[in-house]
Amino acid sequence: MIDRYTRPEMGRLWTQEARFQAWLEVELAVCEGWHELGVIPGEDMHIIRERASFDLDRILEIEERTRHDVIAFLTAVEEKTGPSARYIHLGCTSSDIVDTANALLLVRAGGIIAAGLDNLLAVLRDAAAKYKMLPAMGRTHGIHAEPITLGLKFAGFYAEFDRHRQRWREAVESIRYGKISGAVGTYAHLDPRLEAFACHHLGLNVDPISTQIIQRDRHAHYFTTLAIIAGGIERLCVELRHLQRTEVRELEEGFGKGQKGSSAMPHKKNPISAENLSGLARLLRANALAALENMALWHERDISHSSVERVIMPDSTILMDYMLHRLTGLLSGIRVHEDNIAINLGGSQGLFFSQRVLLALVESGVQRQEAYEIVQSLAMRAWEEKTPFEGLVRDSIEVTSRLSPETLDGLFDLNSFFRHVDLIYARVFA
Repeated sequence: MIDRYTRPEMGRLWTQEARFQAWLEVELAVCEGWHELGVIPGEDMHIIRERASFDLDRILEIEERTRHDVIAFLTAVEEKTGPSARYIHLGCTSSDIVDTANALLLVRAGGIIAAGLDNLLAVLRDAAAKYKMLPAMGRTHGIHAEPITLGLKFAGFYAEFDRHRQRWREAVESIRYGKISGAVGTYAHLDPRLEAFACHHLGLNVDPISTQIIQRDRHAHYFTTLAIIAGGIERLCVELRHLQRTEVRELEEGFGKGQKGSSAMPHKKNPISAENLSGLARLLRANALAALENMALWHERDISHSSVERVIMPDSTILMDYMLHRLTGLLSGIRVHEDNIAINLGGSQGLFFSQRVLLALVESGVQRQEAYEIVQSLAMRAWEEKTPFEGLVRDSIEVTSRLSPETLDGLFDLNSFFRHVDLIYARVFA
């Protein structure tokens, strides 16, 4: 996916070069551990530090013959290192290196995504502050309900993405585990102290019990959290798409000079970014399902998860980075049509005051069902006759015989809906 919302740092993280470099980091950390335990002599350790490297083309050339990427990698490193390379990969199995390196890559990807969440939260916070007291129509089932403020919409999304940020921290910590425990996790040819040293050196925790691999519930946590974040992105984008509909047109995606909306209809300005992001959320949910399927492997390990992860690790993290960056750009350039917001607020003839009238009648002593029928009858007339609800209420003997003009003045005060906005903001942004 190549466009202005694709950022290079995440893409570089998942290149073949970066993948093998992560493997080398793990191999070197293991060597440092063996050196610390007195197994690798100082002179050999010095040579390994100085010379251990690889040529990507050479790895790919060897893999054509061996059909084994780790062996190809080790062979290429040995060619660069010389005789001291006999200590590299000592006692290890391929998954010791691959799983631990994947943890490194996923944690680093997690840091980039966390920064994207922070940027998005900053934009949502600014929008919530800017439109804190701008009255807007609240809708349930797509139908006018009661007034809110536009700021409350943004504050609600801020609160959700703050939860996403916390979930993401937990998911990244769940994946921050390495293992150097051998073919079935018993350290048969290794030393648990080596694992502890290597993982500490790499900034990872030691998996308390591993088989040949780190168990995939950790990965499922990571990828399902990405799917949950994608669900939050889609929820926000669906809201934006509805608010941009011609009949509503309260918000609108920015439309640059020279931009075109349709090959056939020159008048079109479509919510393309929000639609794009809604579609991409489906991919992240699908990838999360694949991660869940990876949990059930045979005995101490099979290889059915490996091919899946070669796709979902780069794809899901790159997609999430892209989505966060694109959504932040969308919101930064959003157009707010305050005039249309005001028009829509009045579009249902003030029917959103109905509950206030209902409650006032109940408080005056009218039975609730009777009060409901009185107000509903007036509300249906307002709908059908396109007549302001307030006027019908003030003309109703059934209402005015119980409620004074002063009481009615208070009931039809728009600001009454917003008296707790400060409290809500204090809780959200504390």
